[in-house]
Amino acid sequence: KSLTWDVCRSSVRGKQRTFDARRRNVGGAFAVTRRGREAFAGRRAVLIDDVMTTGATVEACARALLAGGAAAVDVLTLTRAVAQGGTDAVGGVHA
Repeated sequence: KSLTWDVCRSSVRGKQRTFDARRRNVGGAFAVTRRGREAFAGRRAVLIDDVMTTGATVEACARALLAGGAAAVDVLTLTRAVAQGGTDAVGGVHA
């Protein structure tokens, strides 16, 4: 059974570049609805992100899901953004 944005909502938009800026931008932007609490209670959730830049958005959504009663949250990412020069947005170096 799939639950969509009516369970986890975001009202913040922006193109912050650093993890801290993105974390501040999405802090509190996600909440699990009453229907979502019932659906997620004690269950595992899977978030699918097409492009992960800093991870701040999936972190904020995962925190909301866990606070809303999910037993665990897994994240599947299709693409990881890497900045020019070989570092990702959170400072990891890639060969």
